[in-house]
Amino acid sequence: MGLSIGQVAERTGLSVHALRFYEREGLLADQVRRESNGRRVYTEDDVEWLDMCIKFRSSGMPLDTIRKYTDLVRQGSGNEQERLELLRSHQEHVATQLADLQECMRVITHKVTVYQQHLDSGDADCLWSGPPVARDNTSEAS
Repeated sequence: MGLSIGQVAERTGLSVHALRFYEREGLLADQVRRESNGRRVYTEDDVEWLDMCIKFRSSGMPLDTIRKYTDLVRQGSGNEQERLELLRSHQEHVATQLADLQECMRVITHKVTVYQQHLDSGDADCLWSGPPVARDNTSEAS
């Protein structure tokens, strides 16, 4: 017995609208089966595929790239090198993102430490407020 679109939405965290979009965009490895009344029936394999697609999207993989990967999988064996190249390219992209985020985390952690020290000591001198701003004592007419 298969899963309804509502059950798949609940399991994947995708909305029913998003599931229909994924199907329309050709992002599912297998054609979604339909009951005689037209309702979609998903399999466990569909759920696993969607979970993978969600991870791809969360990591910044463009829909066109997911579609290309899906097309390669649908074609069957013989194109594993293309699949590998596609995945390696995205892996490098994610590695760069992680390095950038690590640098962001370093800066944020430093600022948290500085502010915590300030609050713990009550010492306003431990905060850097930036360069002094030159003030013009003349007022402009509006």
